[in-house]
Amino acid sequence: MYIDKYISVAPMMDWTDRHCRYFMRLLNPDIRLFTEMIVVEALLHGDHRKLLNYDQSEHPVALQLGGNDPEKMKKAATIGVKAGFDEININVGCPSDRVKSGSFGACLMAKPKLIGNCIQSIKSAIDSPVSVKTRIGIDDLDNYEFLQNFVSIVSESGCTTFIIHARKAILSGLSPKKNLSVPPLNYDRVYQLKSEFDHLNIILNGGLNSIEDCLKHLKSLDGIMIGRHAYRNPWFLKEIYNMMLNNQNLEMSRQDVVERMYPYIESQLSKGVKLNHITRHMLGLFSSQPRAKLWRSYISEHSKREKAGIEVLENAFKKMVVSL
Repeated sequence: MYIDKYISVAPMMDWTDRHCRYFMRLLNPDIRLFTEMIVVEALLHGDHRKLLNYDQSEHPVALQLGGNDPEKMKKAATIGVKAGFDEININVGCPSDRVKSGSFGACLMAKPKLIGNCIQSIKSAIDSPVSVKTRIGIDDLDNYEFLQNFVSIVSESGCTTFIIHARKAILSGLSPKKNLSVPPLNYDRVYQLKSEFDHLNIILNGGLNSIEDCLKHLKSLDGIMIGRHAYRNPWFLKEIYNMMLNNQNLEMSRQDVVERMYPYIESQLSKGVKLNHITRHMLGLFSSQPRAKLWRSYISEHSKREKAGIEVLENAFKKMVVSL
């Protein structure tokens, strides 16, 4: 029933890097993953092979771009598609000062024609899907008419998928972290958008913390995007997978997931990657389980040590079992 829905994990700065995505893929074989936002300038003038490095198991995986120049966006998207990414997503939702100073992210909601031009430029060069992730409004531009006008203009460019974070962005006086929780959720505005633009794929993001929440919104919308809850409680991704399969249980334990990470971890360590760069994404695996604090504290302390390896995870799990 839900396997054809657009179900994904949000792009999250400093969180959804390649190690995180590999780990999340083990928990859910089908959910759509996103890179962290990559600034177009960095991609065009930096080491794009390093920036776009990923494991083939991550598919389907989307590349999120931050930028506002149609020609540069086209070049960056072309690089992304050649690297194998399944979708190009444009960030029109990030409220950080750094992004705002670069004139992209959420502030671009006020410039829908420019976003449309970027999409047209990208689509002239690639055949892969192009989507937009945005908010329901910005600052005082916080009404349905503003959102409706934005989607109407941008969709004329050929974009058919809009991922809507159901909060407005406050661009001045509120940190990016607080922008994730302080502006109130307004699901009704997203539902109204779907009612008017039934031919478009409208994906909901924001405040989805339970299977019940997900099921409720999937009845009326084309998909959902899970954010911080998927990172802080990654086992939720396994529960989402069961939901996608109509509650056919995926036979897998948390210990299974940890052990399936071992070959990847050893491979990365052999390339010079530090253990804590990988295991930091695994700290929430036992969230709400007995002795979860032991798991987090042991790994946090020992994974930073010189030559730390998979024995840190093995010992952390043993300590949890012994303490039960």
